[in-house]
Amino acid sequence: MAPMTDPSIWRAPDLSLRWWPVFLRNLLVWRKLAIPSLVGNIAEPLMWLVAFGYGMGALVGEVQVGGDGGARVPYILFLASGSICMSAMNAASFEALYSAFSRMHVQKTWDGIMNAPISLDSVLLAEMLWAAFKALFTATAILGVMLALGISHAPKLLVAWPVLLAVGIMFSSIALIFNALAQGYDFFTYYFTLVLTPMMFLSGVFFPREQLPTAVRIASDWLPLTNAVELVRPLFMDQWPAHPLRHGLVVAVTTIAAYWVALALTRRRFRA
Repeated sequence: MAPMTDPSIWRAPDLSLRWWPVFLRNLLVWRKLAIPSLVGNIAEPLMWLVAFGYGMGALVGEVQVGGDGGARVPYILFLASGSICMSAMNAASFEALYSAFSRMHVQKTWDGIMNAPISLDSVLLAEMLWAAFKALFTATAILGVMLALGISHAPKLLVAWPVLLAVGIMFSSIALIFNALAQGYDFFTYYFTLVLTPMMFLSGVFFPREQLPTAVRIASDWLPLTNAVELVRPLFMDQWPAHPLRHGLVVAVTTIAAYWVALALTRRRFRA
């Protein structure tokens, strides 16, 4: 296996349109399982929404967004705007971990694809974009349910769609790092338990981050999910984000860095 200091694994990505046939292949396979996949992806976030949004929301009433002097919104709106980002994160992560690992390691699908004139870089790019598409598909379905429930009808929700796509790309890039390191499915438990679950509770999905201790809140400012929520939540309130450039920059830098690391680790793995 090539060492991490080997400069060749850190070379610039070989980007080309040859990722498209790989993406299309995943789409054609997934079409057979689209309905069960959709039900599985939206069932859990909808249960969170109903149980906490309507159940706890009846006790909490309204929460204040943005600290002292901020707007007060119904708790179900607060939860919905955060949980849709969480759903995009989970959907992208599941696809870029379990499904991608199956294609890469168990089924050896990647090896078969690379017998054609398609590079590993193109395969990984296709996997990243495919996981992001699955995340966007899930988020769109959940957003449709939220619209049907009347949680929000803000016109600015149209802007949330490309933001959620960017969120899916970011978390699929992060997940592909762990995909490259994994030797088995059990390894992913650490990622979900030690990375994603704490991020869910520290990123303002379920309660305002102003409730957190100062040091924890400052650290949470830089979490990927926090910046996703800060971009999406105001759109549910028919407002523009207060600091879109900063949050967008965190998302962009995290995505680029994570994808580059994932690509380097995957190159190292296939060179073993």
